[in-house]
Amino acid sequence: MSLQLADKKPSVPSHVAIIMDGNGRWACERGLPRLAGHRAGAEAVGRCIRAAIQRGVPYLTLYAFSSENWSRGPKEVSDLTGLLRYYLRHKVKELHTEGVCLRFIGDLSRFEPALRDELSRAEAMTRNNKRLVLLLALSYGGRGDIMQAVRRVAQEVRDGWLTPDQINEDLFTNHLWTAGVPDPDVMVRTSGEYRLSNFLLWQSAYAELVFLDVFWPDFNEGHFATVLDLYARRERRFGARPSASA
Repeated sequence: MSLQLADKKPSVPSHVAIIMDGNGRWACERGLPRLAGHRAGAEAVGRCIRAAIQRGVPYLTLYAFSSENWSRGPKEVSDLTGLLRYYLRHKVKELHTEGVCLRFIGDLSRFEPALRDELSRAEAMTRNNKRLVLLLALSYGGRGDIMQAVRRVAQEVRDGWLTPDQINEDLFTNHLWTAGVPDPDVMVRTSGEYRLSNFLLWQSAYAELVFLDVFWPDFNEGHFATVLDLYARRERRFGARPSASA
């Protein structure tokens, strides 16, 4: 999947990826149930999407539900999937109107069939939109992403479609769940934690890392602007030597 990037400013990243962390602690500090934190976090998602559109960022990936989140208590998992279902039913048309193309990445087979059908319908409705490609990582783990790509490549070799000599980085990248999407230029994590938490491990090899000391429900357009400002100040080297002026 590719976009026309003619209107993108040079200092604006093509792809921002965010680990949305801190919903539970935000709720705990206020004496609220964790579900209240997740609901507030969903509102922050809306602010983030609007900021990405306003700033001309073509791709935005949000870590919404990790593969490890399945190990949380049944009630919290039910609350999270219920919240996802609510927003699919009430927000997708709004995103469609705004020109957002929705894409869901992760091991979606773990969700019940009815929810998977809703995800498919949302993708189908918004498939041709060009203003912003929004990837929601659901039941996603970076290691799992790499493993499923390895299995697919191995199957193609076994079936005679590929030879080992044909396997390279580009081919492998096109077997990941993010196939067709550029690698993130900047990886953001909220809540003051300093971990990647199994998110886009292959894809973030050269991403700039930004850690914000704010819980996700408090994330707003100003924080998004801060991320872009920090990105614009950095010199991306991709493993090369720094320039003489650096």
